[in-house]
Amino acid sequence: MTEPPSHLLRRRWLTELLPEVAFEGWTEAAVSAAAIRAGLTQGEQALAAPQGVLNLIDAFFDAAEAGARAELASADLTGLRVPDKVKRGVIAWLDALAPNREAARRAASRGFLPWGAGPALQRTWKVADMIWTAAGDQSDDYNRYSKRALLAGVLPAIVLYWADNPSPEDLDGFISRRLANASGIGQRAGRIVKPVLQRFGKR
Repeated sequence: MTEPPSHLLRRRWLTELLPEVAFEGWTEAAVSAAAIRAGLTQGEQALAAPQGVLNLIDAFFDAAEAGARAELASADLTGLRVPDKVKRGVIAWLDALAPNREAARRAASRGFLPWGAGPALQRTWKVADMIWTAAGDQSDDYNRYSKRALLAGVLPAIVLYWADNPSPEDLDGFISRRLANASGIGQRAGRIVKPVLQRFGKR
């Protein structure tokens, strides 16, 4: 399948941008300087990233998501329990981000600002969906959305902890605790919300 020109231009732009993001952050100045180094015209910039920084951050996380999805597709997860599959998915995603750890941290931090919250929520939802799908989840009811929402809710904290480069043991424990907390919240919410939804469904 032929890659669209916009994707090719965006990747070329990101190649020049990512080394600078660690120092300058995801700023308009860094983005403009990277575009010049990449030799992109104003028209090519508009085609590659009409929303500028936000499109480039999306492309950065999309690439990591694709890398994690490919890794999980080639892995044998059949012997793992569902929580372990989810944890494996989170780790695969972090591994895909690892070559650009500081860029990921700065993007995650930007998500807590008012103008970054909406796009950040969409990105974390996509990652959560990828992880649950790779874990074999095929639910199409309340559970599908609650699982993804709960995982998306803990991913920012996991990324920020991971960004400080903890030991593998500490990271493993942190991820396990966050996923366990999310699972506990989901079970408690499910006992309340699911019967209500079922009741309305019967009506």
